[in-house]
Amino acid sequence: MKILVCIKQVPDLESRFKPDQAGVWFSDTDLAFRMNEYDEYAVEQAVRLKEQLGDAPELTVLSIGPDRVVEVIKKALAMGCDRAVHVQDPAAHLKDPWQIASIIAAYAKDQGFDLILTGMQSQDRGSAQVGVTVAEILGVPCATTLVGFSYDGGTVTAKRELEGGLKGVVKLKIPALVTCQLGLNTPRYPTLPNIMKAKKKEIAAVPVAELLKSEPLAITTSFHAPAKKGSGLVLEGDIADLVTRVIGILKEKTAVLR
Repeated sequence: MKILVCIKQVPDLESRFKPDQAGVWFSDTDLAFRMNEYDEYAVEQAVRLKEQLGDAPELTVLSIGPDRVVEVIKKALAMGCDRAVHVQDPAAHLKDPWQIASIIAAYAKDQGFDLILTGMQSQDRGSAQVGVTVAEILGVPCATTLVGFSYDGGTVTAKRELEGGLKGVVKLKIPALVTCQLGLNTPRYPTLPNIMKAKKKEIAAVPVAELLKSEPLAITTSFHAPAKKGSGLVLEGDIADLVTRVIGILKEKTAVLR
């Protein structure tokens, strides 16, 4: 069985963001980077499946981006992936979800992967489009927003989170693709021995020009922080008094109460 897990390096959400000089994305000066949180669940689930099936599965991790994405690739290898593919692209941040999905699909189409796992969405763009688009390009079934996963005899049973707290269960015949999220599992921390082993694992470098043949469907024209709309008002004191004051403010400042 061949498994592919796709990961992305994103800025730590505690970073201070500001537009870059071109005004189309954020400046990466002084930013700290990490593996996209949703992708960590995908890596963990892929490694658990490999452990379930024994030594037979081959688990590949793929990431697109500049040289610094090797850091998150090495973490995935230390978590238990066997080999890695780094699609070298210093301008990955300028590509829309269609192009990113096209790159992944172009690599995967001739590799014979039985199962592809991705995060539900990335924490920087948050489009939630890449995984499902890869499945569409490859012509394989897809299940999204997984909070439960099992595999038996060529069939994936996926428990999905739906709206309103509901859950749905679907079965997929492989080859298939699933997108993962919080609640599916608890990602492991790489141990020191596995970190050392990861240094010896293969990371194949592939120039993005070898895979990307499609034009963008969307182009980012500007990137800026939301406009400030004034300061908030903090009220302190007895609850009963605060209720009266809030009602007075709503009547005076807004049209909520008349």
